[in-house]
Amino acid sequence: MALWAPTHNLPLSPVKSHARRTRRRPRSRRGYGTGMVAMAASYEYEEGQLERPKWAGQTPLSRLVRTIISFKPLYSLLKLGARNVLISTAEKKNIPWREMTKDILESDVYKELERIQNPSLVYPDYYLNPFHAYDEGNLSWLAAAEAEAATMSMARRAIPDASSLDEANEIIRGNWLQAIEQHHLQYSGNSTIRDILDVGCSVGVSTGYLADKFPSAKVTGLDLSPYFLAVAQFKEKKRSPRKNPIIWIHANGEDTGLLSNSFDLVSMAYVLHECPEKAIVNLVKEAFRVLRPGGTVALTDNSPKSKILQELSPVLFTLMKSTEPFLDEYYLNDLEATLREAGFVNVQTILTDPRHRTVTATVPH
Repeated sequence: MALWAPTHNLPLSPVKSHARRTRRRPRSRRGYGTGMVAMAASYEYEEGQLERPKWAGQTPLSRLVRTIISFKPLYSLLKLGARNVLISTAEKKNIPWREMTKDILESDVYKELERIQNPSLVYPDYYLNPFHAYDEGNLSWLAAAEAEAATMSMARRAIPDASSLDEANEIIRGNWLQAIEQHHLQYSGNSTIRDILDVGCSVGVSTGYLADKFPSAKVTGLDLSPYFLAVAQFKEKKRSPRKNPIIWIHANGEDTGLLSNSFDLVSMAYVLHECPEKAIVNLVKEAFRVLRPGGTVALTDNSPKSKILQELSPVLFTLMKSTEPFLDEYYLNDLEATLREAGFVNVQTILTDPRHRTVTATVPH
């Protein structure tokens, strides 16, 4: 699973963060990537008036967009346009997209592929789609090399009035981690988070934040793309050693092959919007299987109720849908119901930034 979601990266007109009130702005301490929070900001974000955007699902507007995208010459232009928009707007926000990409592609990252790749892995059909304006989807070096810059861009787009990338990450990552921690403290029966599985870890950004937040835990990052994992392992080797080194696994999150009841936390960050309905259901079922009783699942992704996403301009949501083949299936899925049907309890949803929700739930004791 890839972390890059152009849904979050497309530019918006300058807007406020839609926070009703701010209690505190945290100071950051240096950690993985661009920054790590000591304490998350407490925000309450405004939801839109609809259950999901009018451009998603089976609405007339959504059908019109699908018709436009299905016209191949126009689709090719849309993909190119989306890509150009992503890169140019990131660099306007002082994210050196092309420089970061060049650094990866001209490095020794290629040596990691053989070490990480599972040659017997069979990719599910949906994963072979051209995600994110890449013809090879997530199975390419270019997609892997650009993933971290795209992640930075996502943070800047989600919090457009943040003064810096560090501040944007403090809010996005801080609120996400706080939601996880609070849920586990409340519902786990006082169990310690000893083992963490980050499904769809991409190049390891979310994995690194989890490892920093829970330094005594053993953290595993799992992804379908060996190229993403090669970049993750390459970058992790360049940082100072951890007490518990991150383990990287090339596997399918729907059928991980990992032992049952072996994790206290399963996280999926910006993964599910890239999956068809059947894969979402299977990912949730597999998370339930590998979690211990009292374990927590945390799913963070686009919020159908986000006011900002509901009010995207036609140009932006058309560009966005041209790079996300399963977006409608994600928006039509009742994620909370899917979790309950898999056996989870204590299902909670919170808008952790203006665009994204974090859904947490517990395996019964």
